[in-house]
Amino acid sequence: MEGLDTAIANTRAHLLSLRNAVGHWEGELSSSALSTASAIVALSLVDADEDQARIASGAQWLITNQNADGGWGDTTISKSNLSTTLLCWSALGLYERVVQAARDRAEPITGRVPGERMQMLHRCETWIRERVGSLEPDAICKAVVARYGKDKTFSVPILMTCAIGGRLGPHDEAWQRVLALPFELAAFPRSWFGAIGLPVVSYALPALIAIGHARFYHASPRWWNPLRWLRSWFWPRISPMLKALQPGTGGYLEATPLTSFVTMALAASGQKDHSCVPDAVRFLNASQREDGSWAIDTNLATWATTLAVKALYGSAGTPARNQTDLGGEAANMNEADKSVRAPLMDWLLSQQHKVIHPFTNAAPGAWAWTDLPGGVPDADDTSGALIALWHLCKSDEERSEMLPAVNAGITWLLDLQNRDGGIPTFCRGWGTLPFDRSAPEITAHALWACSLWNHLLSDEIKLRIVRSGKRAIEYLNKSQRADGSWVPLWFGNEHAPDENDPVHGTAMVVLALANVIRAHGPARRALHWGVEFLIASQHPSGGWGGARGVDPTVEETAGAVHAMAVCLNLLALPDNYLSILVEPVQRGTRWLIEQTRNGTTFPAAPIGLYFARLWYHEKMYPVVWSLSALKQCRLALRE
Repeated sequence: MEGLDTAIANTRAHLLSLRNAVGHWEGELSSSALSTASAIVALSLVDADEDQARIASGAQWLITNQNADGGWGDTTISKSNLSTTLLCWSALGLYERVVQAARDRAEPITGRVPGERMQMLHRCETWIRERVGSLEPDAICKAVVARYGKDKTFSVPILMTCAIGGRLGPHDEAWQRVLALPFELAAFPRSWFGAIGLPVVSYALPALIAIGHARFYHASPRWWNPLRWLRSWFWPRISPMLKALQPGTGGYLEATPLTSFVTMALAASGQKDHSCVPDAVRFLNASQREDGSWAIDTNLATWATTLAVKALYGSAGTPARNQTDLGGEAANMNEADKSVRAPLMDWLLSQQHKVIHPFTNAAPGAWAWTDLPGGVPDADDTSGALIALWHLCKSDEERSEMLPAVNAGITWLLDLQNRDGGIPTFCRGWGTLPFDRSAPEITAHALWACSLWNHLLSDEIKLRIVRSGKRAIEYLNKSQRADGSWVPLWFGNEHAPDENDPVHGTAMVVLALANVIRAHGPARRALHWGVEFLIASQHPSGGWGGARGVDPTVEETAGAVHAMAVCLNLLALPDNYLSILVEPVQRGTRWLIEQTRNGTTFPAAPIGLYFARLWYHEKMYPVVWSLSALKQCRLALRE
């Protein structure tokens, strides 16, 4: 217990040290080869001379961070994958043309000598041949389409970048190989999008417009095809939407890949002077890191802050237990209240969206993942904000003061529920593609948020929560797999089967259900089944990976330990079940303490899955999840 107390104190101190000057958390996303490659292409097409130094430093970073096998992964510790390797191959091929153009003008060239670059490209092409079978354009197209299926959100941008980089054959043939996107559908009312079946997910609307037009510009249907005339007529009417959807920072979703894809599509189709291009370039310039790389997104400030708040203030025990079980931490938290709690509450409340969002047409009342204007309201961050606000309040009297904001947030969640009973990420009814469907971890998170505030709400909203909760539990029962697990939508593991992460998904659902189980008895069986899956998935070392047999990470181990410790703390369990749970919790706790060196170091792993199989890691994740797990273990193991 002494070692556990030390680890908790160290982890808590480390988490508090990560706050920014304003007092909340921004976190730090991993640098991304995919983002860096897409930014290089976009800047090269708009004005290669103006941004020569940025392009060169980005290319240098890619060359330096090529994996030993010749490919690239999404982060510097990710295994090579086809999507990122194709984008890097295309970007560096385009960079060679930029270098050659500068050489022809007798300008000084920065970067590695040509021989080294050629050797790097040769290793890259060898890797692609081994995975695809050849470098033939048709083989590459077939492999990309096979990876993403009917979802064109990412397959089309990859093929477009390959065409621009000269990797899909001669110009006319290359653009014919890029799948067409019906950008004219963007002219329809947003409420129709679920019915008309967009081929991209809800948050990729700018890509649908810009890339769809670029492909139309370079490979139009024949003159007698009505689509040729229809799309020609629609473009002047749809083009201004790109500026209307662009936030003040210039970055769509505050994300480098989406912003780069839109920018390169416009630049490649004679639209360099489009009104959104200067601000997009400004965003790309501002978001490049000192080492030459770009991250997948600017920050996850709201999400990171809600996770930190839940880790700091969210310890929950049975009525017989209280915060004094944490070895005096309650006194420390009360002392910190003056400088931490109130500013955090004000900041979180200020992040709630108050107007209809132009991107997804989302109603007011929700939260996005970031405090920047490019964020889009979503269910997971709304639930996280509601739970964090609950924990930041010391009493129901304080909570009553923020009921207008809470009512709006909970109503937003209830209105989002799909017909299947689950909660999607952004938009109700856009369920035809993977990233717009209902998700078990998001559904359970929303259940948890609603249950916390339920007793303070109006009778009308309480009734809605009861009805919604029953349907949500039915959805969770149906989406639970035969082995007791749930597969999450927004988290994955590169080394697990199908790149899924059933351990993390199950841990998130179990954690949420343990907090609402007394209100929803029918979920108890599913919860027990989920716990049994977690126990069966524990690695011999004591940690957890994304699935049984996968090497453990701090993130996944912390999630599993936290969920099971909460079950020990909150649920009235039979003695035999208690004995089954305690041993894996103890082993997992020891593993966490050892791997974090008593709460002083937190190696991050690529657990994040974003934008159709893009990987990232976030330095906040192992810290906040470890603190949450260790605190719950302190409560559970005290007995």
